Amino acid sequence: MIKPGPRNLLTDVPGLRVGNATDQALKSGATVVTADAPFTASVAVMGGAPGSRETDLLQPDKSVAAVDALVLSGGSAYGLDACSGVVDGLRIAGRGYRVADAVIPLVPGAIIFDLLSGGDKDWGENPYRKLGRAAHDAASDTFDLGSVGAGTGAMTAMMKGGLGSASLVLPDGTTVAALVAANPMGAVTTPGDKHFWAAPFEIEDEFGGAGPDPASGLGRTFDSRKANAVMERANTTIAIVATDATLSKAQCQRMAWAAHDGIGRACVPAHSPADGDLVFALSTGARSMHDEHRDLTMIGHAAAICLSRAIARGVYLAHPEPDDLLPCWSDFNA
Repeated sequence: MIKPGPRNLLTDVPGLRVGNATDQALKSGATVVTADAPFTASVAVMGGAPGSRETDLLQPDKSVAAVDALVLSGGSAYGLDACSGVVDGLRIAGRGYRVADAVIPLVPGAIIFDLLSGGDKDWGENPYRKLGRAAHDAASDTFDLGSVGAGTGAMTAMMKGGLGSASLVLPDGTTVAALVAANPMGAVTTPGDKHFWAAPFEIEDEFGGAGPDPASGLGRTFDSRKANAVMERANTTIAIVATDATLSKAQCQRMAWAAHDGIGRACVPAHSPADGDLVFALSTGARSMHDEHRDLTMIGHAAAICLSRAIARGVYLAHPEPDDLLPCWSDFNA
């Protein structure tokens, strides 16, 4: 039986740690994934408006074999500087790619657009480097979800978004998990604000237990409180999927492509020209695969399910804060 890991978090993959830094006055934040040792990673982008740093080195044909951390951040282009804060923390810890006496931490990252989500954005100095460093320093095997970290200022079409996570343990003991900052152009609930599009994949009422919408003919209308409150281009769903199975960079990229199905199942519509939908995939390499094609298929399938569940969990766990532009799921379903 495939079931969630003990925490139902990305850190169910042994060796991974996640740190959040949240600034509610800014209505933004950053989230970091790191580990005691470098890990193999790749990336797949399906949105039309991505914002990212150092993703080229994750392509299978590039020479870098492993990275030290991955970053998800708010702040649009400003938020990419959260990676610099993580680099600072890793360098102090002596972590990084070594070239003679030089140590170079490798930290790819991606951002959501939350600059119009409210909060004080009139800063004199870019705050995201400090947020990235704080997230790095807070990295642990337990962490909060909802309106925290990179999900602090996230919004979906109809309600607040958030930071979500979910995991699965496969029959052979392999763990697969997802972490996401859900800020899509699309809706994560069907009309009526109760039933999540991801409901068929929910396990043990992890996002409210409302079940699938009994209506049919769904998806033919598109309402957006976000578009009315902000603008059409304030979007993006960025995620990290992870496994302890030993994958090459090319296999990590295949896992990332498969995981994008999870965004399509949880956000309607998804992968639009105004979204920057991006999925990192990482492997800690702790477990060997036995049947490469079958195992990789199951890992990709599990990653997609985890990502759908993580998106719904992030929205379900979002909480109200002063001056929010959109309500939370809990405001409609108290």
